[in-house]
Amino acid sequence: MKVTKTAIEGLLIIEPDIYSDDRGYFFESFNQKKYAQIGITERFLQDNQSCSKKDTIRGLHYQVGEYAQSKLVRVITGKAIDYAVDIRFGSPTFRKYVAVELSAENQKQLWIPVGFAHGFISLKDNTILQYKCTAYYSQKNEKGIIFNDPDIGINWNTENPIITEKDFKYPFLKNIEKDFHI
Repeated sequence: MKVTKTAIEGLLIIEPDIYSDDRGYFFESFNQKKYAQIGITERFLQDNQSCSKKDTIRGLHYQVGEYAQSKLVRVITGKAIDYAVDIRFGSPTFRKYVAVELSAENQKQLWIPVGFAHGFISLKDNTILQYKCTAYYSQKNEKGIIFNDPDIGINWNTENPIITEKDFKYPFLKNIEKDFHI
């Protein structure tokens, strides 16, 4: 397993060891012991999966309080650009983000600890994104930031994004509560 640190402390790109032959391939998408060795010791409580059309933007989402989630994200089918935005007030990388291409071909994973907003854009129809979460979903504790916040500056590279009404109603980063601190 190859682990790459990103420009933002805590965010990791994980590339599992893939064993291929004439039948196809095999890899461990998660092994608690191996992930603990790289510092991911949280206990996963919920797995989520979404299927999205090309140009679908989901995010930027996070949860707070006892429902704040760390996530281990990967793409099972298709391709997406996954984004993690640092929303930890006092962090030297506050408002910065990391973007990683996740696909069925590269099998990369992105580790996103608590204190980050998460979002992605699907680059192909029927892109299936799967993520393990360290806390249960709680609608009451769910929050978000508007996807096109100019202070964050993500270029989603699409002229026709598919976005839910809920995601359009999220506030700008400058207007969110200070839920996470460094």
